[in-house]
Amino acid sequence: MTSTTTIAGEQIELHPERAAYWPRRNTLLIADPHFAKAASFRNLGVFVPKGTTEYALQTLDTLIARTRSERIIFLGDFLHAREGRNADTFNAIAEWRAAHRDVEMQIVRGNHDKRAGDPPDAVGIGCVDGPILEPPFALTHHPVVVADYYALAGHLHPRALLTGRARQWERLPCFWFRHDVGILPAFGDFTGGVDVEPAAGEAVWVVSDDGVIPVAMSTEVSP
Repeated sequence: MTSTTTIAGEQIELHPERAAYWPRRNTLLIADPHFAKAASFRNLGVFVPKGTTEYALQTLDTLIARTRSERIIFLGDFLHAREGRNADTFNAIAEWRAAHRDVEMQIVRGNHDKRAGDPPDAVGIGCVDGPILEPPFALTHHPVVVADYYALAGHLHPRALLTGRARQWERLPCFWFRHDVGILPAFGDFTGGVDVEPAAGEAVWVVSDDGVIPVAMSTEVSP
């Protein structure tokens, strides 16, 4: 189930695939896909399942079809590591990109991208150093304050620790909207994360099997 909130006066849709959609700009925001992370692990001798890239691309297909996005901005860490660069991954991404040639795509470089390098030109996705300034938002990788803008970022892979009366607990990926920076959950798998500690007036929406659910929220977050 998709949820909708208002950030800096703009309607933003929060999707259970751990993505955000900005309807006014018809733009899908994806943070930290970490493509080829599984391949990087396997190159280091750590067994992880194959097929993660194909699953991620299928999930993107679902999001594009649902939102009819005309643009995707990847908020950094598109690639995980130089060790994961391989022809199979890039061919799969290039084939997927070609199937969506009418969708504009751009990567805001993150810290992993700077080590892993940009994807090959044949993939067809351009890369820039952030932030991308599109009022009222600054689209960036690191969650930093940008004067006169509300920043939308990734990098931290936020998670909410939920506890129950019977001492049961669960960690779930979440969207964390602070007073001047909104942090999206990691789109990719095997990413780990940081437990959020929201201050008064900040909003946290957890991603669960039932959709995207507010667990601590204000009516509106403004810069």
